[in-house]
Amino acid sequence: MTNQDVVMPDIAAAAAMPGSSGRAPLFACRGAAAVSASSMRGGGGAAAAAYQAAVAAHVPVPIMPCASWVVEAMRASSPTRSPAAAVDGEYDAWTQRKHPSALGSFEQVAAAANGKRVVVFLDYDGTLSPIVADPDMAFMSDEMRAAVRDVAEHFPAAIVTGRCVDKVQSFVGLPELYYAGSHGMDIKGPSSNEEEDTKILLQPAREFLPVINKAYKALIEKMKSTPGARVENNKFCLSVHFRCVDEKRWNPLAEQVKAVLRDYPELNLTQGRKVLEIRPSIMWDKGRAVEFLLKSLGFDGRSDVLPVYIGDDRTDEDAFKVLRKRGQGLGILVSKCAKETDASYSLQDPAEVKEFLVRLVQWKRRRSSSAMRPRV
Repeated sequence: MTNQDVVMPDIAAAAAMPGSSGRAPLFACRGAAAVSASSMRGGGGAAAAAYQAAVAAHVPVPIMPCASWVVEAMRASSPTRSPAAAVDGEYDAWTQRKHPSALGSFEQVAAAANGKRVVVFLDYDGTLSPIVADPDMAFMSDEMRAAVRDVAEHFPAAIVTGRCVDKVQSFVGLPELYYAGSHGMDIKGPSSNEEEDTKILLQPAREFLPVINKAYKALIEKMKSTPGARVENNKFCLSVHFRCVDEKRWNPLAEQVKAVLRDYPELNLTQGRKVLEIRPSIMWDKGRAVEFLLKSLGFDGRSDVLPVYIGDDRTDEDAFKVLRKRGQGLGILVSKCAKETDASYSLQDPAEVKEFLVRLVQWKRRRSSSAMRPRV
């Protein structure tokens, strides 16, 4: 992916929030961020065109976090039933009628990519690596790393994750990629080697760092009373992992998180896959990160570009929605359970993601070889 030196580390947060839309909060299997109605910052200064365009294209839904919807969202994003429930045909019907396998439908994917510049966006946890109890042990396999390396050799490619950029870079170990960490609030470009510092492209929430660090310390203290809870500092957002917490303790945990956030109205509560996310109250998410990268790299508005986004989390729905709204691009949800999504296709797990990436590279190589053959 060509680096166009879009260096904007000090962009202020987005413009003030409009009044409440009256819409309901979060729904199962959806990734729309719930945005706090308080303390939205003004966007002073000459913000870059990519940032302005991405923000202008979205209208947030103002919602004040409350423990009831938090717990319901926790349950919705963490189904207790086994994926074996698909035996009743629900999953099969879901894949056949709504979200076919990207592997089984690879010919359709290839047809959509024919004659276009494919740009690949990948989530990390649950997509390139398995979901594990300890977030610090979410390592990707050597085979997956090789597949992602091949993808980066043939297509512009980026990792878009809720993780801290430094952490996910250490996991992936491929300096040639773009990395959008903290749900797209920390975007860095590629480097020529692992030792070279990557260039900061965008940090729209930089002014929130002091309050994020204060909230992190408060959450660490609060979570001491909840066995299995873990707080992760992802630089521009915080994650409260409850994968190892007894479900009977979810409600008290939600109350504790809510109590902490009362002291930090600048922060906003959403949820992902067995994790509560605390983010700055700005209009920014993975979808906007995708838009920013496409625009800053000169791909915005071009009919010959096909963005492909693969992810497994509720937060990836923001990217799926962007692609669907644009009418251009393919969203691929990684899931073994039927769920509501704005993705077009599906894959079951990281193993299928790897297989899809391998096939995508093989398809590209075949096309490149055909193009190089002399005509008789």
